[in-house]
Amino acid sequence: MEKTNTYFVSDAHLGLPAEIDSISREKMLVDWLYSIKDKAKKIILLGDIFDFWFEYKKVVPKGFTRLLGTIGLLIDEGVDIHFFIGNHDMWTFGYLQEETGMTVHYKPQIMNIDGKKFYIAHGDGLGPYDKGYKRLKAIFTNKIARFSFRWLHPDIGVTLAHAWSHKSRYEYGEDHIDFLGEEKENLVIYAKEILKSEHYDYFIFGHRHITNTIKLKNNSFLFYTGDWLKTFSYLEFDGKNMNLKYWNK
Repeated sequence: MEKTNTYFVSDAHLGLPAEIDSISREKMLVDWLYSIKDKAKKIILLGDIFDFWFEYKKVVPKGFTRLLGTIGLLIDEGVDIHFFIGNHDMWTFGYLQEETGMTVHYKPQIMNIDGKKFYIAHGDGLGPYDKGYKRLKAIFTNKIARFSFRWLHPDIGVTLAHAWSHKSRYEYGEDHIDFLGEEKENLVIYAKEILKSEHYDYFIFGHRHITNTIKLKNNSFLFYTGDWLKTFSYLEFDGKNMNLKYWNK
């Protein structure tokens, strides 16, 4: 069977306690990967697949063996898999590339897929606002800060990181934010500004934990991919049409 489709998925936040526990969600994600493997020529993991990921020189976070093993097998079978870092799993320094064969992206990418021009990013920190987060991200990506965190014992560092993630998510409700409208959505504003100087057929973003399709202008569309905490959604592009779909959980 010819592999023709490209798939986009984001925000599984594996490792985060949720309504459906992390291991169950990981198994669901693996089942989904196996369900598309005969049609998928490209799979794009669009950030925050892990709720926290930090690679020490000799240590990587515990867990996720089913997912990483499946990704490695699919790549061995010829599927092109890309991993975009998100705001929760940005500290990857080579392990994912070397062990699974994924292509890892640290910033937005422009891709030509089946003759269509894509602007692809996790979505965090883009647009004119969110200045507080941008300052925080500058700290997280600072070499001195990363070096200092590396000196924490993994049991301490990873525990602190998960506690911070859990607190911020439920204190500020970041996974329960509704669509704000085109005039208030940072990523929509960002995409419209880009379109003033260059055309893209599709803007694909994760991060927002919502599913939505926004028609911009001149046959340009923006898609939010949803998440695998509540919506269990993904995008399927068959070379002509983009479809938002939901995995039967």
